[in-house]
Amino acid sequence: MIRLFKHYVPHTVLLLGLIDFALLFLAAEGGWLLRNWQVAGRIDPSPERVPQMLTFAVTLQLAMVGVGVYAIDALWSMRIAVARLVVSISLGVLLLSLIFFLVPTLTIWRSNLLYAMLLALCSLVTARLLLGKTFDGNAFKRRVLILGAGPRAARVETLARRNGASFMVVGYVAMNDGALAVQQAVNRARIANLSDHVVKLGASEVVLALEERRNALPLSDLLRIKTAGVNVNELSSFLERETGRVDLDSLNPSWLIFSDGFSAGRRISSASKRLFDILVSALILILTSPLILATAALVKLESKGPAFFRQRRVGLYGQPFDILKLRSMRQDAEVGGVAVWAQKDDPRVTRVGAIIRKLRIDELPQTWSVLKGEMSFVGPRPERPQFVSDLEARLPYYSERHMVKPGITGWAQINYPYGASIEDARHKLEYDLYYAKNYTPFLDLLILLQTVRVVLFPEGAR
Repeated sequence: MIRLFKHYVPHTVLLLGLIDFALLFLAAEGGWLLRNWQVAGRIDPSPERVPQMLTFAVTLQLAMVGVGVYAIDALWSMRIAVARLVVSISLGVLLLSLIFFLVPTLTIWRSNLLYAMLLALCSLVTARLLLGKTFDGNAFKRRVLILGAGPRAARVETLARRNGASFMVVGYVAMNDGALAVQQAVNRARIANLSDHVVKLGASEVVLALEERRNALPLSDLLRIKTAGVNVNELSSFLERETGRVDLDSLNPSWLIFSDGFSAGRRISSASKRLFDILVSALILILTSPLILATAALVKLESKGPAFFRQRRVGLYGQPFDILKLRSMRQDAEVGGVAVWAQKDDPRVTRVGAIIRKLRIDELPQTWSVLKGEMSFVGPRPERPQFVSDLEARLPYYSERHMVKPGITGWAQINYPYGASIEDARHKLEYDLYYAKNYTPFLDLLILLQTVRVVLFPEGAR
């Protein structure tokens, strides 16, 4: 993987993204040339059209990221890939229409745009048909050697077998540090020189997955491996990179303290994020106020009680605040004010509530909290104080998620949509810690774009 702005991007995704961008640029130019040849009977390339071509390519590729064209399921399934390409190109053309209205000098005429759309779709699908086997193979996978053969090593073995894994395990070395869980492991005593063994296997990375590290680190072996030019990684760092979350099962406080992340130098990023929150939240409130009022009327007509409701949540540094939402449940959803986890197909949800939850319309009034500065567009979802007290007692490091401002959408929401139990909360905490540790404006942009996928394919809405 390549680390861009503190976020890990698989080599295959980066390469495919670059190929897609080139194809989109060429499709925009091809659409123009094809229409020009059809009308005037000549082909007339010109560098003056570069701004229009770039606008077409950038807009469509952003739509592709948002719809999930580069997600693992789309990379492994041609059916899903084609479906998402069609949706993303259609969405991208709608965005282009808005851009052309605001900036007429970037306009691509409708007939040219139609040809460009068709060329883009055909070329992108063809690229995936031709490159599919290459991406599925081991050509772009890192070769990893695991030091350890216990349950921790077995977790890496399971991870390597999943679709879209960016690495392959070339061997396991049992370090006599506990029970054997990986049967094919070679005992350290049978290896005369571990650094030579690593080189012979062609490993580019060694992952330390010992069950007991106290007085058990093979320092001399690790030093020779490192000086041989092979990267040495601790299991927690390796899992963070491969899964996009901070793994609580392998985590220890020293790794959290000494690892890269939680940078204090975020003043410029925080200021730009706050400026973005103010401008966009004000714009959304102005544009969606008719929709909010119409939905409020429907909520009021269907069931008794107020159309809006306030609910106390825990925000930055553990400070409480009230969020405003459109009511999607019955008025008596929580008898006596006792907090209850939301469930899949929750019977308390009204008919109107089910629709506005799927479309995320019930979340729109929360932009008022963003405008006031209590929330941001991107961050961990704020929980209710009753849940927070329970989760802090049962989940380690839960309070650390409150070191960043809560958000309407977040890294956990686009990666793990359900959150109706302690186990779900644990998984979402791992993603929230990853966000808090690796926050950059780039990651915020990525989350905002991929929120489009969650809205369009609302399998996780509750």
